[in-house]
Amino acid sequence: MTRNVQQLFDLTGKTALVTGGSRGLGLQMAHALGEAGARIMLSSRKAADLEEAAAELQAAGIDARWIAADCANEADIERLAAETLERLGQVDILINNAGASWGAPAEEHPVAAWDKVMNLNVRGYFLLSQQIARRSMIPRKTGRIINLASIAGLGGNPLGMKTIAYNTSKGAVINFTRALAGEWGVHGINVNAICPGFFKTKMASVLIETLGEDEMKSHAPLRRLGDDEDLKGLTLLYASDAGKHITGQWMAVDGGVSALVGG
Repeated sequence: MTRNVQQLFDLTGKTALVTGGSRGLGLQMAHALGEAGARIMLSSRKAADLEEAAAELQAAGIDARWIAADCANEADIERLAAETLERLGQVDILINNAGASWGAPAEEHPVAAWDKVMNLNVRGYFLLSQQIARRSMIPRKTGRIINLASIAGLGGNPLGMKTIAYNTSKGAVINFTRALAGEWGVHGINVNAICPGFFKTKMASVLIETLGEDEMKSHAPLRRLGDDEDLKGLTLLYASDAGKHITGQWMAVDGGVSALVGG
């Protein structure tokens, strides 16, 4: 029997692991999944931030827990996967969101900073996806993986950002998403990417301070920055049965910026 829209978007009984989930876009996506009925495991490096974020979710009636882990560290990633599965039993939805940036002209960009960004933004996504797929999704022939890319991975250098490692890593995330979707579709795993534009997050704060909020808004056809609701709809689509026939895709949530810069 064909399900109605509310049934297709319902995540009751599902479990989700959200990295970089203690604030910003990660916490917003955790809210979206929890509000649709999923149990949430948050992860980031700082326990105090995670405790505060989990309390916020719990106050909203969401079943939320947390594990502190560094997703640039292979041993931490293995521990995160094992402990999440021990505590939740399975992972239906994985959101790879933990990320880093570094601002410097390309000719002066430190190699160590390049490695730091790549290790977290690309290698970390791969290693955690591999762990969760092996231990939970592939054996059960089902799963949703959502990778956070960026419009910086679409247009090369939107607004003249001097963040060569970050931009490169986000372009890699988009093709990682396509490649993984092609391999793991046979296991019933959907893999998709979200490409946020400019939101009022801690990571974007330096650019906002440099250019000014009004200037940044002027580059978006919708003349606004992203807010605390703007990723919820797409996150829920990708995570739920409403998006069960979508895989290997990316979508920009950017107020139209990528339509003007070559996305």
